[in-house]
Amino acid sequence: MKISELSKETGASVRSIRHYEKKKLITASRLENGYREFNGSAIERIRTIQLYLGLGLTADQIEEVLKCEEIYPEINEYCEGMLEIYEEKLGEINRQMNALATVQHRLEKQIDKIKDVILQRKDDKAAK
Repeated sequence: MKISELSKETGASVRSIRHYEKKKLITASRLENGYREFNGSAIERIRTIQLYLGLGLTADQIEEVLKCEEIYPEINEYCEGMLEIYEEKLGEINRQMNALATVQHRLEKQIDKIKDVILQRKDDKAAK
């Protein structure tokens, strides 16, 4: 199937599919006219890539996960390499959440200060 057909079938943009191929996440043969030709397994492969992108993994991490699946197909989504990648990603997310919670707390304090100043100004005007 041509890249445009694969794009329609998976919802991935042609640009994304080219990027996946460049990163060696999928492979295509070339026709005589130079067009890419993908086999039917590319549909499932792209859906798998999209799943991992949705988990926040990078292309390099996805490559490692896919290698793991190829080397150990009998244990598919439970190989040790994937565990390490998932744990790293979870740690990264937890760090980001902590940083966001800190920013949230600071913003709440600033909002409270501004509200106090505004309220004080209103009280001062009412007292005059």
